[in-house]
Amino acid sequence: MMKRTKLSDQVKAHAESEVKAKQEYEGSEKVISTGSTLLDLAISGGRFKGGGIPAGILVEIFGPSGAGKTVLLCEIAGAVQRQGGQIMFRDPEARLNKQFAQMFDLNVEDMEYDNPDTVPKIFEPVRTWEPEPKDKVHGIFADSLAALTTDWELEDKDQYGMRRAKEFSEQCRMTCRTITEKDFLMVCSNQIRQNLDAGPYGQKYKSPGGEAIGFYASLRLRCSSGIKIKEEQTISGTKIKQVIGVETEVEVFKSSVWKPYRTAPLIIIFDYGIDSIRADLKFLKQTRKDTTYMLAGQKLGQSINSAIQVVEEDNLEQTLKDEVIQVWNEIEEKFSHDRKPKQR
Repeated sequence: MMKRTKLSDQVKAHAESEVKAKQEYEGSEKVISTGSTLLDLAISGGRFKGGGIPAGILVEIFGPSGAGKTVLLCEIAGAVQRQGGQIMFRDPEARLNKQFAQMFDLNVEDMEYDNPDTVPKIFEPVRTWEPEPKDKVHGIFADSLAALTTDWELEDKDQYGMRRAKEFSEQCRMTCRTITEKDFLMVCSNQIRQNLDAGPYGQKYKSPGGEAIGFYASLRLRCSSGIKIKEEQTISGTKIKQVIGVETEVEVFKSSVWKPYRTAPLIIIFDYGIDSIRADLKFLKQTRKDTTYMLAGQKLGQSINSAIQVVEEDNLEQTLKDEVIQVWNEIEEKFSHDRKPKQR
């Protein structure tokens, strides 16, 4: 049997520099959380401890109606603001209200908010924006691109509806360099439409506005249709069921951040937002095939609600997150390939 070839000094030095860079970045504010431990890990868990979205990129969140796109976008926006960054929120559909924003710690009074109607009004202000302080991550959020039109369309000059795709392409070309140079984070939500030209083997659905956003986005997150989460309560002797939220799956559809095609469950509870605790507890139980919900070797309870209550009352949120990261890393190690670097 042949002996394993040792890594060269050059490769070792490169590996050590990567570890050092990773350690330096782990405590940095240049990575923004999505509000979901598992989605953060799916996006960049092998690059940054705990994962997340790095600054300086364009992100597209797309999927069908009711899949949680706006909630995910607002969770990211709230994380930017909590870390001291400024927010530019563009709301073509004019759906954001103060009560909804407060659920994500979004301070509407302390951000640039607008209801643009055309494509340039989303991108042009980004190129001249100079938020302070410079060392923080500042975010531009647009919800949603599907609602945008063009001046030609408003003037009834765009007979074939082609101008919007061209404007997206033009604006992305001019804006993406600014996003990278200034370390902005631009996150856009987009719907999907049935692709009538797909044929029997093509993609049945596509996001509106042409292909530009998909091409220029460094990270594309695809949300699947939400599954209703129902809860049953007994009131005056009568059992009543209500929908309390939705569960969807998010796929890292495209990524220049880390490995693509990772998936993560996203549980959204009404009037709460993304319930990372619920998703994390389910992940640990299912992965380890436990008969009950457990954390740090201790039983939390048979029901998910009782387990959540223990975590919150005992302030075990960080302990839970750390354990999820540990188990997730163990899974990734099983799929790693310990091979000699390719000779090029």
